[in-house]
Amino acid sequence: MSAEDLEKYETEMELTLYKEYRDIVAQFSYVVETERRFYLANSVDVAPRNADGEVYFEVRMSDAWVWDMYRPARFVKNVRVVTFKDVNIEELDTPDLRLPEDDNFSG
Repeated sequence: MSAEDLEKYETEMELTLYKEYRDIVAQFSYVVETERRFYLANSVDVAPRNADGEVYFEVRMSDAWVWDMYRPARFVKNVRVVTFKDVNIEELDTPDLRLPEDDNFSG
């Protein structure tokens, strides 16, 4: 496999992953970013910890989806992340009313 073939394969995998993300993001309540991964989750708990003067974070998520094109299964029941770096958590906006994807409003 040439470097060009590998780059094309990775580009296609990234596009497939983006499409999956776009299709499922509305099913989740939170976006969680760590230094290594990007997650969607419906439950998130962050607890600062201290070990010998070093502060780290323990992040627990449930009902999650992991942005990782190399994972065969991206849906995860429970996730535990331990990190010494920043953790970014954002609550997603969930509109009360969702319009159909197509323009067909008639029954």
